[in-house]
Amino acid sequence: MARRKKADEIADRVRNLLAMDAAGIMRRLEARRDEMFALFSRLRSREPLLDTIASRYADGAFEQLIHLPEQEQAVIDRYYSNLDELRWYFTYTEDMPGTAQVNFIKLHKRLEEAYRVLVVTLGPPASADGARVVDVEVLSREDKESVPEKTLVRRTLPRQRRASPG
Repeated sequence: MARRKKADEIADRVRNLLAMDAAGIMRRLEARRDEMFALFSRLRSREPLLDTIASRYADGAFEQLIHLPEQEQAVIDRYYSNLDELRWYFTYTEDMPGTAQVNFIKLHKRLEEAYRVLVVTLGPPASADGARVVDVEVLSREDKESVPEKTLVRRTLPRQRRASPG
């Protein structure tokens, strides 16, 4: 029983490290998106692109992945494969900055989808205060009386006639 609990603890820690790594990468991509291409254009350096997608925990966690179920391993592999594709593109592209940004958008969409599946599968990372962030949706309100109802009124503007050509 104690051995099983320890294995579950290790798996939870590995999940959290991978979720933190992926969340950090996605957060940096979003925050630096415009700036990294501006720097790439101005400095002709790939460093801002590659530093943004640098992985902090993935290399050290490989031997720990054996503690996770195969389905979780496959989801993690999909995310990091998409990240590797982006890293490869950033490292070896000969595209000009404008074209690189267009291609980045395509690769980023694939990475975002893989990240969404990763978060659904592994769960979100624990925050520094130990709380987990969960997406929520309001289904109904208990205190309907305290929220005033608003009616939207659509105003119609008078139509303007186009001048006839000629």
